[in-house]
Amino acid sequence: MAALGYGLAFACELLVCVSLAKAQAPLHQRIDDLIGAGQPGLERHAAPVAADPEFLRRIYLDLTGTIPTAAEARAFLNDPAPGKRQQCIDRLLAGPEHARHMQRVFEVMLMERRPDKNVPRAPWQEYLRTSFAANKPWDQLVREILTADGADPKTRPAAKFYLDREGDIQLLTRDISRLFLGMNLQCAQCHDHPLVEAYKQEQFYGISAFLNRSFVFTDKATKQTVLAEKAEGELSYQSVFDPMKVTKKAGPRVPFGSPVAEPSLEKGKEYEVAPATGVRPIPKFSRRAQLAGQIASRANVQFKRNIVNRLWAQMMGRGLVHPVDMDHPANPPSQPKLLSLLADEFASMNFDMRALQRELALTKTYQRASELPAGMSDVPENNFAVAILKPLTPEQLAFSLMQATGLTDAERKALGKNLNEATLHARLAGNVAAFVATFGSGPGHPENQSFLPTLDQTLFLANGGVVRGWLAPRAGSLVDRLAALKDDQVAEELYLSVLTRLPNADERREVADYLKSRSAERSAAFQELAWALLASAEFRFNH
Repeated sequence: MAALGYGLAFACELLVCVSLAKAQAPLHQRIDDLIGAGQPGLERHAAPVAADPEFLRRIYLDLTGTIPTAAEARAFLNDPAPGKRQQCIDRLLAGPEHARHMQRVFEVMLMERRPDKNVPRAPWQEYLRTSFAANKPWDQLVREILTADGADPKTRPAAKFYLDREGDIQLLTRDISRLFLGMNLQCAQCHDHPLVEAYKQEQFYGISAFLNRSFVFTDKATKQTVLAEKAEGELSYQSVFDPMKVTKKAGPRVPFGSPVAEPSLEKGKEYEVAPATGVRPIPKFSRRAQLAGQIASRANVQFKRNIVNRLWAQMMGRGLVHPVDMDHPANPPSQPKLLSLLADEFASMNFDMRALQRELALTKTYQRASELPAGMSDVPENNFAVAILKPLTPEQLAFSLMQATGLTDAERKALGKNLNEATLHARLAGNVAAFVATFGSGPGHPENQSFLPTLDQTLFLANGGVVRGWLAPRAGSLVDRLAALKDDQVAEELYLSVLTRLPNADERREVADYLKSRSAERSAAFQELAWALLASAEFRFNH
């Protein structure tokens, strides 16, 4: 009996040790474990880990927004070190290009390419860039955005979210619920959502009640537009479907949260600065100031789920909840336990976006190949057994084309000792607007993640002068580099520069034969070869 007791005790201790070891496993390993746990036999129908060229191009695009240089690609492919992928991920995350890329990603997410109205774009972009460079926690960034009123020059850029929507309460309510909570409550404005049972009219007006006393105020002396707020004003609503037209009152309350208590202030003493003609009122109690703490809270499950789902979608090509702004019980995540794990772990990381991106990039799930395994004709995207093809964003396409054609390298060479990330970006940034106009979504609309090519896009790449002009020979450009090589060396430099991979035997032969047929027009031949690769589907997608 004693032996049996010792045996049971040992078995229990062993189980505890195994459980602790599993709990302490790196997050990226636990992510892969959960993906596999929901799909028995996953490895039999999942794509293998991508080869180095595919991984390298993907990680550069996802973490820096552009493709690597030919020299970077060659160095990585020739490196035999087993830990080179992790080293590459860590290096890219620590570089200034990552902060710049995240600035672009979140600028598009938060402002959806709206035209500038009250806050110029440059200080807003710099605010985001420096925030990501400092690895500012997501909850802190959101609180800064939702509390900024534009009056303080130091925090004015963050007020662009409010001021460039001109304080429109309905628009702000919709976008706050979508972008920070993953709940598109727009159709719950006039009644409970007709298609989503979980989205209620009271949720829409609960958010609106934080904002209904705020309004845009323009100082006549400075001509500067800021947000102002009254100390009074209640919000009421009716459902258009209610035949009795019962009027309901709404107090400030985020979905699934508790009502925000409002202090009772002595009449006549409600203001720090009382309203008057030409004077911006400042109440002692600000409803809008309470919103940030209610939204960006560790206790707010929707807040945590939304951001990890969006970061997952950025890296993996699709959210665990899809679409990302329709998180509700009737549209559950494809991997419920995984989404809960990510939300909780992200909060325990103090909302460290860089740390979460690192863990996602280290997963086998992220590093899988995009080609279907042999014998498989179709694999659902939401099981993440195969890497999802992602069309390049307008910004990724622009910067990748500049890198591939050698325009970026030429500018690096021209800058000489003045070269750094900021000076190089200043030289290149002006070229991006044409790509946004041609390939981007319309102002005020979420960026379209599907691939829907248009005739204008085809003509822009095929016949437009922009890309053709970048292929013209100049010091340090791709054509300039190719001209210095022997014909049998051209294919390797060309494919590494444009597609981040080595050419196969057939591709080498095709390049050699083409150059031989146009030996009298070598420079033009280089440009045509490069253009053919740049216009290919392989270049247009992040594999």
